Amino acid sequence: MNRSSRSVRGSARRRTVGVIAVSAVAAGTLLAVGAGAASGSSAFTPASHRVSADKTKDVRQAIVGGKAKNVILLVGDGMGDSEITIARNYAYGAAGELPGIDALPLTGSYTTYSVYKDGADKGKPDYVTDSAASGTGWATGTKTYDGAISVDVDGNPLPTLLELAKANGFRTGDVSTAEIQDATPAVQVAHVDQRSCYGPDSSSCGDDALAAGGLGSISEQLLDTRADVVLGGGLASFGQRAAAGQWKGSTLLQQATARGYQVVTDAAGLASVKKANQSQPLLGLFTDGNFPTRYEATTATVGGADTPVTCRESADRLPSSLSLASLTDKAIDLLSAGSKNGGKGFFLQIEGASIDKRDHAADACGQIGETLDLDEAVQVALAFAKKDKNTLVLVTADHAHSSQIVDSTPPTSLSTAVNTADGTVMKISYGTAAAGGSQQHTGTQLRIAGYGPGAANVVGLTDQTDTFGTISRTLGLSTDAAKLSKKASVSSGYATPGRKVTVRGDGFAGDRQATVTFGDETQRVDVIDGAVTATFTAPVPSGRQQVVKVTVEGAQTGVAKTARITVRK
Repeated sequence: MNRSSRSVRGSARRRTVGVIAVSAVAAGTLLAVGAGAASGSSAFTPASHRVSADKTKDVRQAIVGGKAKNVILLVGDGMGDSEITIARNYAYGAAGELPGIDALPLTGSYTTYSVYKDGADKGKPDYVTDSAASGTGWATGTKTYDGAISVDVDGNPLPTLLELAKANGFRTGDVSTAEIQDATPAVQVAHVDQRSCYGPDSSSCGDDALAAGGLGSISEQLLDTRADVVLGGGLASFGQRAAAGQWKGSTLLQQATARGYQVVTDAAGLASVKKANQSQPLLGLFTDGNFPTRYEATTATVGGADTPVTCRESADRLPSSLSLASLTDKAIDLLSAGSKNGGKGFFLQIEGASIDKRDHAADACGQIGETLDLDEAVQVALAFAKKDKNTLVLVTADHAHSSQIVDSTPPTSLSTAVNTADGTVMKISYGTAAAGGSQQHTGTQLRIAGYGPGAANVVGLTDQTDTFGTISRTLGLSTDAAKLSKKASVSSGYATPGRKVTVRGDGFAGDRQATVTFGDETQRVDVIDGAVTATFTAPVPSGRQQVVKVTVEGAQTGVAKTARITVRK
């Protein structure tokens, strides 16, 4: 039995309105939590103390060596301290704990500001970031402007943690409950000036479009990056057709299949996948857009906190086998299986995306449900890390948001009240936009928490860009991609006139694609585990033999190696 059969979402069918059943994976026990007032429980006085004994020994044990085989980074989009507290109060009570997010032993805070792109303030702090700039910060270690996906303020591409981990021989994964082209998952796999450059049809791609000589849209670059496991929404963009390049005219789904991807679009398809690697990477796209939320939406109104509500499960919620916890479990299974027997480990980023999206909509129950979904994914990651003993787990967010717990119904701003597990009412206010508008991000520092080797680096006050260094040092990554391809080579050989001849190169670890030139012919191919393979038809020489020059050039590093193929009659 794999972990997904015991996942934290396995009890979905046992829920009643106002009660959430959550499996505490690490402890192997079932915790019943919910809105006490709605479920008929009487009010109670919670214990206020969280620490029952000296924790020095526990913290000392948590500060282990700074190297790990695997890193799992979990991001709650828009999950500031306020959003965490709201979800905790609702589901577990004021004195309770989120069994995933609150369980990590080492915590700190980090700053998230972005920088201005243009004008007199170029490069100076923009105090409230968006998801693209913030994600670029931890993915590349560099500050950039709002809307930028892993490019600097001048639009230059920056190597990402996922790209570098792959170049260093680690297996990689990218999981989200949003469209997989959305900012947070995109920062690991693409480089565009504007985050809305989802597919070939996106008008915002500008000079990033393949037709304009750029690297292509986010979806096209995702296929080039070739992570071992990609799971999320965003299927609609993959129905678009390439407008330029060798795949011109083909849909991105057709291109993915032709390039060896295992493409799945439902739970049964995902369950059938038993391995994922560079030869057969997994691309799971389960919705056209973002995933449906766990809870039905609630609408904040002026005076809305006078009438408390209880959150109800959404009718269009995906099955438990496609929950964020289950996707996390599947990704870990596939990535860890490929790193056994002395192989290198993996880097996996997981995003709970719609905490932010429901906060924008002033939807209290929506954001609560998405925070609980992320918490369940954290439980899965922690259970693996505790068993593995060589995995760093980090939990953080990209920016804070606008929901606030207030004492009384605000007279002018939007608000909602919810019945909590304590049997009392919690009032939540949204004061940064009017009804129907989009609530704003806020610029406050965020929690970052860690478990496992390297986790001590999150303690104190850091910046989101420091997370890049924490992860790269913990995995021992070389950040010089060109150096990783420096020792590449191309094999010389012989060919028969008019017959197929295969050009082979090895050691192009720093590259994801390569351009192979055979005489006057050129092909662009994927680099698979550092290896390059391209097949041509040998010419028919006019004399006894002909020597054909072969060149393999890494697309990302520019490293070029040459050889000669002798064609003999």
